[in-house]
Amino acid sequence: MDTLLYLMGRALVSAIQLLPLVWVARLGRAGGALAYGVDARHRRVALRNLTRCFAREKSAEEIRAMARENFRRIGENFASAIKTASMTRDQLAPHFEITGGTAVLSQLTGSPARSAVAAIGHFGNFELYARFSQFMPSVPSATTYRGLRQPGFDRLLRSLRGNSDCVFFERRTDAAALKIWMQEGPGRMLGLLADQSAGGKALRLPFLGQECGTSAAPAVLALRYNCLLFTAICYRIGLARWRVEAGQEIPTHENGIPRSMEAIMREVNLAFEAAVRRDPANWFWVHNRWKPGPQSIPIPAAREQSRD
Repeated sequence: MDTLLYLMGRALVSAIQLLPLVWVARLGRAGGALAYGVDARHRRVALRNLTRCFAREKSAEEIRAMARENFRRIGENFASAIKTASMTRDQLAPHFEITGGTAVLSQLTGSPARSAVAAIGHFGNFELYARFSQFMPSVPSATTYRGLRQPGFDRLLRSLRGNSDCVFFERRTDAAALKIWMQEGPGRMLGLLADQSAGGKALRLPFLGQECGTSAAPAVLALRYNCLLFTAICYRIGLARWRVEAGQEIPTHENGIPRSMEAIMREVNLAFEAAVRRDPANWFWVHNRWKPGPQSIPIPAAREQSRD
């Protein structure tokens, strides 16, 4: 069964990769619109999250419109990620660019060079973060991931990422290998997803006005390896076009003394907030970001708005 699922998935991936990227993006948007209508569970999560964050600023109809566009964007990004995984750097260049963070990037390649941790999130086509080294070939890059439970799908996902030139470390099993990679030399870039609920040991910090679990991993690793720390956001700038914008450096020390993880990650959350407000449909609203913590007062879930 596992082999059959892999072969079926591989066949679908191959079919998608034969199409032009713009066609794939349009098909993805259509699939996302369909998913909004039939996937009631994730639609409720998205509407609840958007209502939680924007009820004072947006009408119920505006929130539904943001949710519908968010599903279209997710469909576009997922389908496009399959296609872009097979594209070379030159094929991808008309559709993808990296800007900002000049001071940070200069320190990665300067003398003496320093390594950096990029706090990234589920914005836009977030699989494109892994293509950083192809656009900055002098900077080796790596990231962490959590393997999928279904072995066939996990194998398929790893095969899609094989063209990225990025090193992938499984969070639960590759900690020692990641440590070795970080210690091999300066001028390296480690991207860490830091915008999802991080379990019972997470920091409890505000995000979009409400407390939620926040992973401390970017702060922990930046302090441990004396790395620069900044955020990077993938924005959709048009159909099948994306831009990763590097933010300014987030200080990890103050007067030579390490800052607290809470203070560092609060700044990361603020940068993510600004990105969400700039383009609300660009973020992954279908994730249950605001899970109650051990001492949190649960906030009643908003009832799903009536559908058109």
